[in-house]
Amino acid sequence: MQLSNDEIRRYSRHLILPEVGLAGQKKIKSTSVLCIGAGGLGSPIAMYLAAAGIGKLGIVDFDAVDFSNLQRQIIHGTQDVERPKADSARETINGINPNVEVVLHKTRLTSENAMEIIAPYDIVVDGTDNFPTRYLTNDACVLLKKPNVYGSIFRFEGQASVFAPHLGGPCYRCLYPEPPPPGMVPSCAEGGVLGVLPGIIGCIQATEILKLALGKGSSLINRLMLFNALDMKFRELKLRRDPGCPICGDQPTVKELIDYEVFCGIPEASAEPESNPDEVTVQEMKKALEDPKLGIRVIDVREPDEFEIAHVQGVPQIPLSQIQERFTELDPNQTYYLHCKSGVRSMKALNFLREQGYKYLKSVKGGILAWAEEIDPGVPKY
Repeated sequence: MQLSNDEIRRYSRHLILPEVGLAGQKKIKSTSVLCIGAGGLGSPIAMYLAAAGIGKLGIVDFDAVDFSNLQRQIIHGTQDVERPKADSARETINGINPNVEVVLHKTRLTSENAMEIIAPYDIVVDGTDNFPTRYLTNDACVLLKKPNVYGSIFRFEGQASVFAPHLGGPCYRCLYPEPPPPGMVPSCAEGGVLGVLPGIIGCIQATEILKLALGKGSSLINRLMLFNALDMKFRELKLRRDPGCPICGDQPTVKELIDYEVFCGIPEASAEPESNPDEVTVQEMKKALEDPKLGIRVIDVREPDEFEIAHVQGVPQIPLSQIQERFTELDPNQTYYLHCKSGVRSMKALNFLREQGYKYLKSVKGGILAWAEEIDPGVPKY
């Protein structure tokens, strides 16, 4: 594989590195990478790999660009809002380096298609934000003997590693044998994320990919790198393969892809989801606020910073983080409608209060986002 004169000029700062040189740049050009997700992590990964001259870059993403993405997903711009992320990502990559072959997989990665999608690529990079896809990516990579360059982010903290049992290291299941219970770990939409954090972790993942392509340096195989942006500290944990791991252990029991939604405890979505008896709609919340005779009080369980961004007039606040200390402020004989941003934390608050003996509780489905969508468009979404 040869480099054109234009490519030699483009990659000149690589070519003068003894560790890269012409031979190394040709290795980079001959490498194919599958990036699962074109969001916070996928943005810097794809952009830097394109700039570095990766020959083939696959993008797996079925989502559309939202305004809330723009704070960190730098591969997309304001003009891309509501466009498919895969299309926006390809346009940006082509603008950075037209020599890169971009292959779009505008679909959700599933147990049915993962092996077929991943098989043609040399390296897989995990830019996902949910546990079913992480376990699916891990298992497919183990079965196909592909390096899985892992990264994850939340609030101010991130972590990265390279999972590659075929190269002597552990897999994701060796580190996390079981997923956390559903709802236990808040998503970035619920907990927030510092906008530059995925740039830092994504660049580390891109670095690991280039090192794998070059066969140079000491990779994150057998190591988990932890980063705290608030403290500006990096820490490292040593990892080792678990002989009892169900997919990469000495006697594996997982020999094909499974149903990862079920594995992670996520109920199967139906065409018409059943109504939850513990939930009420924002229309019912509106009636409760408008008619005091109903005897229903509404409580906002979001955090103070969120309350300042957007709130419903007249609704008091008891943050979920304070509810263990403050639940005695509530009357056990009173009916309460609890609301949060989308309905996740209000359900957690409901379950906690029920354990304390409170009986008359409902969680508002969709939270303040549904209120802004269906009741009051003047309430900002965040």
